[in-house]
Amino acid sequence: MNETTLGGIDVVNRRAWRSADAVRRFERQGWTDPGEQAAVSLVATEARGAPILDIGVGAGRTVPLLTAISQDYVAIDYTQKLVALCRSRHPTRRVLHMDARDLSAFADGTFSLVVFSYNGLDAVDYDDRMRVLREVNRVLRPGGLFIVSTHNHDGPGFGERPLNWFHLTANPLRLGWRLLGVARSLPDVANYWRNRRLHRDGEGYGVRTAAAHHFGIVIVYATFQEQKRELTEAGFCCEAVFDNIKGQRVADGDDVSRVWWFHFVARKTGPAIA
Repeated sequence: MNETTLGGIDVVNRRAWRSADAVRRFERQGWTDPGEQAAVSLVATEARGAPILDIGVGAGRTVPLLTAISQDYVAIDYTQKLVALCRSRHPTRRVLHMDARDLSAFADGTFSLVVFSYNGLDAVDYDDRMRVLREVNRVLRPGGLFIVSTHNHDGPGFGERPLNWFHLTANPLRLGWRLLGVARSLPDVANYWRNRRLHRDGEGYGVRTAAAHHFGIVIVYATFQEQKRELTEAGFCCEAVFDNIKGQRVADGDDVSRVWWFHFVARKTGPAIA
């Protein structure tokens, strides 16, 4: 997919991924949270030595985590700057500049495990989510596994706004510090108001500016049930879902109001529904 032909969320998010703040975050090592570790641990034995596709590899955080499972590994990212950084840090690994909406470089049934971490699925517009999921389904072998994380529409992150913490106070010292915080937050406010034009709501999802990268990204927040529906429509069956807080399993009917995002472990059961 040609970057110059994209608009809206893609333009905003790709600009953010190239920022110094994003690069610093993506350079961090290790698991993002206990839920990610639980999801990967669940599939590790079955995926041992099998071909793995790592989508949204960024600066390479997930390279050591997944190559510990299998050396038959390829990574992709749609931001050229991050691809170059990942290649420099992991020169022996195959890292490609590629968009998850178009995995045509890979034949049907190439991989046994596909991982799309760090809520990368949320960074494409809602209408493109199914394109990504259908492509993942296509490149997976029958019975292959898919790990994907996604922000929780019913969690504390949905609807974040800059300066929500600010309150007037009669204490001059406290007021001074708070006004200094306001001044430092002006770029956040500017980004938020610029990105509000992209906000929208639909059945089971909402598109909002997120606080990450100084309110510089716009993402899709899906409900627990909506994400399960999307995976089912794309030809997957959910085998487990973990929360980001403690890595505990999440089931239908659970209170998820404190969960920021989910880690879904799904298995390919058939082709995506056209």
